Amino acid sequence: MNKKLEAVLLTQPKRAKYYITAAIIVLIALVWSSSALNQMTLTDKGWRIGWNILEGIVTPDKNLLFGGGDSGVAYLILQTIAIAFLGTLVGAIIAVPLSFISATNIVPKLVVVVTRFVIMAIRTVPSLVYGLMFIRVTGPGPFAGVMTLAVVSIGMISKLFIETIEDLDSGILESLDAAGSTFFQKIRYGVLPQLSSDFISILAYRFDMNLREATILGLVGAGGIGAPMIFAMSGYEWHKVGAILIGLFVLIFVIEYLSDKLRQHLLHG
Repeated sequence: MNKKLEAVLLTQPKRAKYYITAAIIVLIALVWSSSALNQMTLTDKGWRIGWNILEGIVTPDKNLLFGGGDSGVAYLILQTIAIAFLGTLVGAIIAVPLSFISATNIVPKLVVVVTRFVIMAIRTVPSLVYGLMFIRVTGPGPFAGVMTLAVVSIGMISKLFIETIEDLDSGILESLDAAGSTFFQKIRYGVLPQLSSDFISILAYRFDMNLREATILGLVGAGGIGAPMIFAMSGYEWHKVGAILIGLFVLIFVIEYLSDKLRQHLLHG
């Protein structure tokens, strides 16, 4: 038995030199990358600020954490959820038709090239840039956050939708073509029944991402819980920062749990 195992191992390709070469390349890249970092030193003031941050997180402001009104963490979390939900919904409404007219198995190639160029152009701009642009147009507030998340969501949702659409069972579409179905009939009876679970899973994933994006956009005045956090950090009110971070942790934990349950339900029924 040992001889058979030895014979099998001897017939396997020897990859040691490839592993060593890859390790050397990674080591060289690591050394080269580290040279771009300036030498950093921590002063006594830096240590003191770091300790104050840790103390604020451990001992949060209970009035802010459990308080009501439009300045409490609960209200700010609900506002953040609303911004993320509406941004995902508006982005999905725009992304769905863009995805169908960007799939090579649905429309001609010329149309695909044009629409994919539009989607690529949308995905090129970072979310913070969109946020600053919409704040200039609509003014600071939740509406700017919703519009920013909607535009940012279009690029990612469209890309994932296109990949899902192009993996469809082509036999069903060919049968509908042979039956003389129109473009919209093919989508209604041949595409949507196959894609509904995948679409819902993608939207749940994007909503999860938008919750984090909404927090970051709040830092530039686009509503949500990010704005009070940056104000508290600017004023060195670390107890308030701790309360907000605890609220964010609970929010992300609950959304992550619900998203996993939804995906499991879609996969296994």
